[in-house]
Amino acid sequence: MLTLHVAEHSPEAAVLVDGSVVAAVGPYEDLAAAHPSARVRRWPGILTPGLLNPYGPELLEAAYHPDPREAGRLGTEPIGGEGAQRLFRTDPSRLGASARRGVQRMLAHGTVAIAGDLRARPVLDAVRRAGLASGHRPPRLPGPPSLSPTPLILLPPLTRSAPARFAIFDVPSRAELVRQGPQTCVATVVAGRLVYRAR
Repeated sequence: MLTLHVAEHSPEAAVLVDGSVVAAVGPYEDLAAAHPSARVRRWPGILTPGLLNPYGPELLEAAYHPDPREAGRLGTEPIGGEGAQRLFRTDPSRLGASARRGVQRMLAHGTVAIAGDLRARPVLDAVRRAGLASGHRPPRLPGPPSLSPTPLILLPPLTRSAPARFAIFDVPSRAELVRQGPQTCVATVVAGRLVYRAR
């Protein structure tokens, strides 16, 4: 089934998805006229190719993402350093669960690809199941590990027959996305599937 994604502030860059791949990219009016039976998903803001987060190992193997049921004791922010390692040593099964929650947090920031050498099997499994792509790590990392790294690393433009990976941010322009950051993400699509949608 064809799905046509269009964002309010980037109607010239609508994306027609066929299964897990991009069938076409172009003005919404043209794609809608050519494919009248396509299901249409309308979004606020802009549609972009999505983001690369270069901190895969730091965020998924060296940080612990607390379960919401642990918020009263551990808080809600990722725990790094010795605190995370202590939690993993106490209960090794925490690594996989933490990685799954970390991946979900990345998806909620418009991340569709990560970089860095992942070594832990539970983390690799979580990344593979989510469908995140693997990208090249920049020679100079932009700053401390973050779900919102600065500067943002946008993936290359979407093209026909490429994997359908993109994100929608509730901002009026890319400049505003840079200013406000990827926490403005309202939807993330990976392999044609809507894997995150803001409530």
